[in-house]
Amino acid sequence: MNHIAGLMTSRIYLSHDQVIRKGDSADNLAFLISGKLQVVDLTEDGREIGIQFIHPGTYFGELSVIDGKPRSASVISVKTSEVAFLPNMQARELIFHNPTIAQRLMTHFAQVVRAASSQRTLLSIPNAFQRVFAQLQTFVMVNNQGAVIEGLPRQHEIAIMVNTSRETVSRALHTLMKLNIIEKQGSMLIVKQPEKLKQAATIGIDDTEVPKK
Repeated sequence: MNHIAGLMTSRIYLSHDQVIRKGDSADNLAFLISGKLQVVDLTEDGREIGIQFIHPGTYFGELSVIDGKPRSASVISVKTSEVAFLPNMQARELIFHNPTIAQRLMTHFAQVVRAASSQRTLLSIPNAFQRVFAQLQTFVMVNNQGAVIEGLPRQHEIAIMVNTSRETVSRALHTLMKLNIIEKQGSMLIVKQPEKLKQAATIGIDDTEVPKK
């Protein structure tokens, strides 16, 4: 592995820099060392759709390395990030001649396919508020404080993920707060009524339930 590390190069990307461009040829396998990235695609009318986030310790761009076809999506930096690159030839050798790596890659592929399927289902929801609520549900985790959302993406990042505007995301969050379904505590959201959040995502919220002030 030390030999592989010696073949890699790294680069720093600032927020909103493009790391991978859809349609480009693949000449390396990428690894996120630090920071945060987002995989995005474009709709037919040119709007960005966020597919998933990439966190440190994750590799990406492997699909094009394996089949030799152009990149299937773009990757942009959410914040300042360091990315390391392994040339194609060495990446293919690592994947095809190491059973452990191949097994991990298959597990990774399965996770990506499942996540993409869930995201397509979410995007098929016609109501923008419900898409926001459904996306929030995917971020919920349970700890000693109950149901919480830690490290919530910024509003414009959520907007990209659910194909709506940042203003709509803001209004949806404030609606949940007015109904006491969520509560903001610093950088964390406390989900006070998880079942209500699930209900909001599936059948929406009756406007008459929302306090006017």
